[in-house]
Formats: sequence, C-alpha cells, structure tokens
Amino acid sequence: MSVVHQSSPGWVLESRSLIDRGYERCVRWTGHQKSHVKCSFKSFQIVNSHYNLSGRAAVDGEHTDVMQKTDKPSKKRKRKHNELNQGEIDAKAFHEKIRSVILEGTKSLVDSARSAGYLSGETETFRDPLPSQDCSLAALCEMAKDLPLMADEEQEWTQSLFTKESCVSHVDLFSRLTENTEAWAAVVSLMGEEFIIPPKTAFLLSDFTRIQPLVQSGRRFDLIVIDPPWENKSVKRSRRYSSLPSSQLKHLPVSLLGSPGCLVVTWVTNRSSHLRFVRDELYPHWGVEVVAEWFWVKVTTSGEFVFPLDSPHKKPYEVLVLGRYRPTNARTSPLQMLSVPVEDKRLIVSVPSALHSQKPLLSEVLKSYIGAEAKCLELFARNLQPGWTSWGNEVLKFQHISYFNLDPVDIPKAEAAKDETYNPAVTCDFSSPKKTDCLHPAFLTVEQQ
Repeated sequence: MSVVHQSSPGWVLESRSLIDRGYERCVRWTGHQKSHVKCSFKSFQIVNSHYNLSGRAAVDGEHTDVMQKTDKPSKKRKRKHNELNQGEIDAKAFHEKIRSVILEGTKSLVDSARSAGYLSGETETFRDPLPSQDCSLAALCEMAKDLPLMADEEQEWTQSLFTKESCVSHVDLFSRLTENTEAWAAVVSLMGEEFIIPPKTAFLLSDFTRIQPLVQSGRRFDLIVIDPPWENKSVKRSRRYSSLPSSQLKHLPVSLLGSPGCLVVTWVTNRSSHLRFVRDELYPHWGVEVVAEWFWVKVTTSGEFVFPLDSPHKKPYEVLVLGRYRPTNARTSPLQMLSVPVEDKRLIVSVPSALHSQKPLLSEVLKSYIGAEAKCLELFARNLQPGWTSWGNEVLKFQHISYFNLDPVDIPKAEAAKDETYNPAVTCDFSSPKKTDCLHPAFLTVEQQ
C-alpha cells in the first residue's frame, strides 16, 4: 500500500512500501553459493514532531493535532536586526499565499489517512539507527574526472551489469551507463562494497562534468525529476554534500534528454530566490513551460507537521515546480496535444526520512500524467528506482546494503525451476583471489592488475 489515500487535495504516501516494491525478488551470491533474499528498506522515519504546542522540543508520547500545530511557533533567539531582508519578505509573502492550501489540504488528507488506520500514532514505531558508513562516491567521481573519455566513435556508452556468462565483471561505473535489464533485483559487489540494484534500471555514477555518456546513449525521456544540490548556509556548515551554483543548472542538457512534452519536475527549497530562479530563468532557458506548483508536506507518524507551519525558520513543506518541455524547433505531435493537464497546488503528504535529503518517490503520483510506458529519468539522484534511469555523483548512496534489511528466503526447487526470474546472474566473487573485478581498471594498482 504505497498510496494510502488520494483525493482532490493530493496524496498520502507510505514511502517505505514504494521503495520495497522494487525488491520483492532479490538474489545474493556468496562465493559460489546462490541465495534468495527478501530486501526491505530500513525504517528511518521521523516519529515525533520537532516542536509541540508550547514551542519546546516534543518528547515521546506527546500528541498534538495537525491544525493546532500552526498556532505557536517555537521560541528562537532574538534577531540582531528587527527588519526583514528582501528574501525574508518574499518568503513570508509566498507562505501567506499558500498557507490555507497547506493547512486545509493537509488536514483533509491526514483525516482520511487516519480513517484508513494510517498516521494514527497508535502503533509503536521503531526507527533503525542511521548507517555509520561514509559515502565516498562523490570523492571517487572527483578522481574519475582525471580519466580520459574516448572519442565518440570509439566509446560504447552503455553496458550491462551482467555478462552473457552471468557474471559481473569490469564494470566501468564512471564513463558508461550501467543497466540491470533483468526482472529481478540483485545484491552486487561494486568498488569493494555491496549494493542492491533494482530490476530494469540504469544508472551513471558521475559528476556534472561527466554527464556525456547519458546524453550519448541517445535516450529521450517522458519524465525528468531533478533534485538540485541547492546552495544554502546549512549545507555549507554541515558539509553533507557539495552544492552547485544556481547558474550552473542551466547547463543541464534537458533539451537533449527530454522528449517533446516531457514532464519536468524540480525540487526547490523554501528559499524564495531559488523558486524565482526556476520559474523565471531556468525553465524558460530549457524551453520548459511552468504548469503547476505542488507541495511535499512532511508529517510525523501521528500526522503532525514536523515543524510549526508558521515557523519563521523552517517550514514543514517543500515546493515542486512542474513544467512541460516545449521545444521550439519541433512540430507538435498528436501525443502532445493529448497531454494530461496537471492540476495546480496539489499536496504530497508523507512521513519524511531522517536521512538527509531523501525525498519521497514520485512514480505513483505522476504516472497518470505521463502514461504507463513512460521513460523516466532522475538527475542528482541518490538512489535507484525500478524502470528508471538515474544520474548523480552519489547515485548509489541509498542502495548500499547498510540501508536495507536482508532476510533469507527459502524457494522450493520446483518453483525456482519454473520461475525464470529466479535464475539470477552471478555477482563478482570477492572471495576469489582476484577481488577487483568490479573496479575501474584505472583504479587498480599494478599488483592488482
């Protein structure tokens, strides 16, 4: 049950069910022993609101109503200057404009979800500890920038995760689009770590300067979801990831990746300058027509806003700007003329993850606007989705096995013989003397080669 409820204000999503659906059948190899495993994403949901009615930090067991949560913002230290700057004035005006949409729509959706037994806060929710392993993917992408790209006529831009002999071997993650064309997920060893790759997926691990293989693959997409690493003070202080100046986003090759009429969806922080940039500069530069603004509303497992709605510092929602790619040099096709209209001011209500910058998957809420057979792409991705193509310098981050529970599954031999999806490929055998089969040759030492 990934979509808990749907009505005119929007949707209530159960995020973990959306993720787990891609791993119903998964295979893992240890040495030469094959085993079937059930993979499920660990629970990192936010259980309690950051604040309660009094403005102090909420504690376990406290419950407040989603309507009441807006009345008293938390107490913060006094500002040095009483006057608001222009950015704060713009943000306040935008908030006042959409406040009733957020408040009334969220109440309607949460009430309906509670009637269905979700967001009731009655059941105890367990949250797994956050994985302690550091993601070094971005650093590897930085190293890969020194590797030469072959001339276009010499380069094969796509590669299969599995060879004809059913073995993962010599996978070049940094300069080729890697595909799992099978109908099952697989636990594979890449760069000395284990990752879970969903079925029918493709990905490119690279930074902004090495996106060429994705373009050269010749694929055109009907949906492009973009989650830019926006610049802000919090990111600079925490150093969670490298940010990108807004102006650099104009260089994303959307015109080379999107099919005519492609739906483009961009996640935007609550900084008014970013929202204005996307609407007034970025989309027009790409030839994308703005058609709607949606809002991701973050609630706890009890249906409360994670922050007070009127907090001057952090809001319990983020904005999505939706647009249609309208190339000026292409004739309008009948398919474009029949494009499904996108309603404005829709809400996506879900319990957010405690993992930084992990967004809810949008496949279920967008499918009615793009069609069942649509080709989908995510830019600046940190995870993979079944049937999607994903690109980013941390594209495998949330695919690491430390984010999953892996439980053995006993498959009867007769059933396994009948079901060809249980005839999986072999992953790299890192128990063998040659433990570097999945590393890019340029990263191997002479002894390893």
